[in-house]
Amino acid sequence: QVQLVESGGGLVQAGGSLRLSCLASGRTASGRTFSNYGMGWFRQAPGKEREFVAAIPYDGHILLYADSVKGRFTISRDNGKNKVYLQMNSLKPEDTAVYYCAAEISGRASQRNGEYDAWGQGTQVTVSS
Repeated sequence: QVQLVESGGGLVQAGGSLRLSCLASGRTASGRTFSNYGMGWFRQAPGKEREFVAAIPYDGHILLYADSVKGRFTISRDNGKNKVYLQMNSLKPEDTAVYYCAAEISGRASQRNGEYDAWGQGTQVTVSS
């Protein structure tokens, strides 16, 4: 069973930075572990649908970003630590949301939340103006 735990959220002023972390544990029924997974970050603001933010495949190549965060956010992973990160710079009030990490156990990076197999509980990011 794959478990994901996010951390690093908080309250920050506009223009500031935060780094989110997501720690993965466990394994799939077939024995796949974090280094095999594609990982994604999604967010959900109050009254809105969950939306894609960034994704990284198992090998760390061909990163995907939502247009709204390109040039400001960076996704990365450390397979030795079973962690994926989201560095968020130049934060805006519209970035306020609960941020979720997700695992795609076949190893791909995807913008579609329906393709992810496991989700964390989320971490709140609030950006004040």
